[in-house]
Amino acid sequence: MDFGFTPEQDTLRASIRRFMRERVAPRIAQCEREREFAWDLLPQLQQFGYLGGLLPEADGGFGMSYVDWAILMEEAGYSWLSLRVMMNSLNILAQILHGQGSPDQKRRWLQPLLAGRLRHWMAITEPNHGSNVAGIETRAVDQGDHWLVNGSKLWITNGVHGNFGVLVARTYSERCDGGISLFIVDREETSYEARRADVMFIRSTGTSQLDFRDAVVPKANLLGTEGEGLRAILTGLNFGRLNVAMGAVGAARCALDLSIDYARQRKQFGRPIAGFQLVQKLIVDMMVRCEAARSLGYRAAWALDQGGTARTECSIAKLYAAEAAHEVASMALQVHGGSGYSEELPIERIFRDTRGGLIPEGTTEIQTLIIGREVLGISAFH
Repeated sequence: MDFGFTPEQDTLRASIRRFMRERVAPRIAQCEREREFAWDLLPQLQQFGYLGGLLPEADGGFGMSYVDWAILMEEAGYSWLSLRVMMNSLNILAQILHGQGSPDQKRRWLQPLLAGRLRHWMAITEPNHGSNVAGIETRAVDQGDHWLVNGSKLWITNGVHGNFGVLVARTYSERCDGGISLFIVDREETSYEARRADVMFIRSTGTSQLDFRDAVVPKANLLGTEGEGLRAILTGLNFGRLNVAMGAVGAARCALDLSIDYARQRKQFGRPIAGFQLVQKLIVDMMVRCEAARSLGYRAAWALDQGGTARTECSIAKLYAAEAAHEVASMALQVHGGSGYSEELPIERIFRDTRGGLIPEGTTEIQTLIIGREVLGISAFH
């Protein structure tokens, strides 16, 4: 495992950093106030591979490695975690469409998505089911020429803005009695209710509740094989754990850099607070957590590039990096003192957003059980 980057990866990183600094950073404060995303950024992000870059070139991707992808997620997290979250859900959906979609489904939805022309959502979590994906209750009943869907989804990224999405539901037909399937739901074809669910973090991602009441979904919108959707979802969540981990690494790095700059400039008792031992202890503790999380994240990316599932590596990276990022953000707030509470500085936003990383794509507790199962060979899930 080589911890160095190729010249091409160094160039990619430098280009992304410049774009984030010049085109994204000036937009963040207004987007956060208005709780809206900067949608015009999507086509511009396509050049770096943010829109399906892992997919083969034949399907509109760049054929990137997972280490390449980890660089993209780290830099997105450094700039704005709402952007990282949006790219996470978009690319999980893109990978599912790539792996499960028919040629016509890819033409209608995958290609416009990768061009930045469609807004998406991915509906898995429900009011009564989060960690237990296999327990979802939303039903899709075969009505001959269409599916009739009933159920609710909660904490859905971009649900209020999406043109289309992938819905996870239990399927009931002559061939399937409650197996989990995937459906493409297009706003132009299917009527459903979407309302914003206000949350304390990632405020620009349009977190929503979706309600389906006798919603009609065309028969052709079944994605993949009926009753076999759970495996595709779990594979997507494993990939999502790498995304969360690397976004957390980026956010932690940003909090550390801001704290170093502040400690050097802020003076108390006649000298910079960087000269105080306890402030230095905070900075060093932040640095150690950043470096450890970063190493675990790139190790997980490297493991995926070797062709395996990297289930343990991704769960370890997600568990540690998400926890460490919020610890770093908390210490950064302490370094900034009263100024850290101000919404005029990014520390307040980073503190909120890093707390959010401990729950999506499997909570810290779920990651612990996954790792325990892989290490011991005995599942504690019941």
